[in-house]
Amino acid sequence: MKKLLTGILFAVLVLALAACGANKNSSNNAGEGNNEEKEQTTIVVGASNTPHAIILEQAKPLLKEKGYDLQIETYQDYVLPNTDLESKALDANYFQHIPYLELQMKDNGYDFVNAGGIHIEPIGVYSKKYKSLDELPDGATILMSNSVSDHGRVLSMLESKGLIKLAEGIDKTAAELKDIVENPKNLKFDPNYEPGLMPQLYNNDEGDALLINSNFAIDAGLNPLEDAIAIEDADSPYVNIIAVRNGDENKESIKALIEVLKSKEIQDFILEEWDGTVVPVK
Repeated sequence: MKKLLTGILFAVLVLALAACGANKNSSNNAGEGNNEEKEQTTIVVGASNTPHAIILEQAKPLLKEKGYDLQIETYQDYVLPNTDLESKALDANYFQHIPYLELQMKDNGYDFVNAGGIHIEPIGVYSKKYKSLDELPDGATILMSNSVSDHGRVLSMLESKGLIKLAEGIDKTAAELKDIVENPKNLKFDPNYEPGLMPQLYNNDEGDALLINSNFAIDAGLNPLEDAIAIEDADSPYVNIIAVRNGDENKESIKALIEVLKSKEIQDFILEEWDGTVVPVK
């Protein structure tokens, strides 16, 4: 009887140890699975329709060769792409230039960084009434978007074209209407419109002239080189960038994204597709 009890106890002990070992192996395997899941193979990028999403579409096969699937989420506004990046619905966004990013971080407390500049979209002056800036009459009304970060850009361009003069010593990327010190044509500025509505205002022949960002112009079927009566110089500092959460710029997936977007294949595509209305950054 004693031997029988000893045998039973021994058998129970062996089974318990086996079960413990199985649980341990199971736990280790689960951990290995989690580690594999953490290796990012899909990159979700928020972008404006044109030209950003089109450029990203061209980047898809090149990223696929590097082992990454690119998922593109398109946006019609300038607010949600940063909101979704903050909430981690996106891994990156591609729609904004540096002054706008800096203003958004200041106003909303975002902790974002510029992972790399990709291209420049020259801003243009459009008019259905006049064929050149010289034709603008005294007191002409100039419509501008309500995107404050673009105001300095617009005013700097108008200054470079000789229409106005800004105060000395100011940061011209942050220039405001109050910084205009000379206005020979007595131009009237109306900066109260959503950026995406500017092409519609142009088509409706509102104002004497309008300032339209190239991405909205191209999206609306306008050719900035042909339809604008004046266009920003190609050496503009308003580079469109890939923005990510602080620290994510060091991820291999983001590095691969930047490498592809700066590749010769993508730069050549940008030049060929938009013939100078969108300029790649080398």
